[in-house]
Amino acid sequence: MTDPFVTDITIFVLAIFVGYYVVWNVTPALHTPLMSVTNAISGIIVVGAVIAVGSQSGVTMIDGTDDSVFSFSRVLGFFAVMLASVNIFGGFIVTQRMLQMFKKKK
Repeated sequence: MTDPFVTDITIFVLAIFVGYYVVWNVTPALHTPLMSVTNAISGIIVVGAVIAVGSQSGVTMIDGTDDSVFSFSRVLGFFAVMLASVNIFGGFIVTQRMLQMFKKKK
């Protein structure tokens, strides 16, 4: 049997290479739809992070107690919500600027 950690690292490294080649080999006309898809994926991450922040069962607490409000999954979920939100709003701003480049000037 293979160690699950090795499998996870292998998938992560392959995803890095695939993502790099997909982003850098796309034609300039398709960058706007690519940004929109990236924003949608970040939205899915926000949904998962909100679920992690709101979940209470089956988590390990940071301070070792069972009644703590700060669980490890809640802390990671909070940071995931914050970072993905910045990514989403920044992506929408960049997408809007890219779409303005295609408008005809009067």
